[in-house]
Amino acid sequence: MLSRLLKEHQAKQNECKELQEKRRREAIAAATCLTEALVNHLNVGVAQAYMNQGKLDHEVKTLQVQAAQFAKQTGQWIGMVENFNQALKEIGDVENWARSIELLDMRTIATSLEYVYKGQLQSAPS
Repeated sequence: MLSRLLKEHQAKQNECKELQEKRRREAIAAATCLTEALVNHLNVGVAQAYMNQGKLDHEVKTLQVQAAQFAKQTGQWIGMVENFNQALKEIGDVENWARSIELLDMRTIATSLEYVYKGQLQSAPS
């Protein structure tokens, strides 16, 4: 009877060990699945962040190129405006020169006419 009890006890212990081993394998499998799911979830976020970073880098490079082009074009516009401004100044200088020449010529002509008129008056018989 004692040996039978011992055998039953050993059989129950073996069943418990097998059940415990089965539960351990199931727990390991569940933990592995959970870990993979967490890592995959994190990888999706990391992959999205990496893609966004790539897009941002591309946009930054494009913006730098456009800013350089804009700066070059702005420099050209400034040069054109300065040249135009200089041309306007020169036109103003020419206009002032023409006015002073015109004024001087008019004075000369007026003086000459006055001299001629006075000379005619003096030489005319009264």
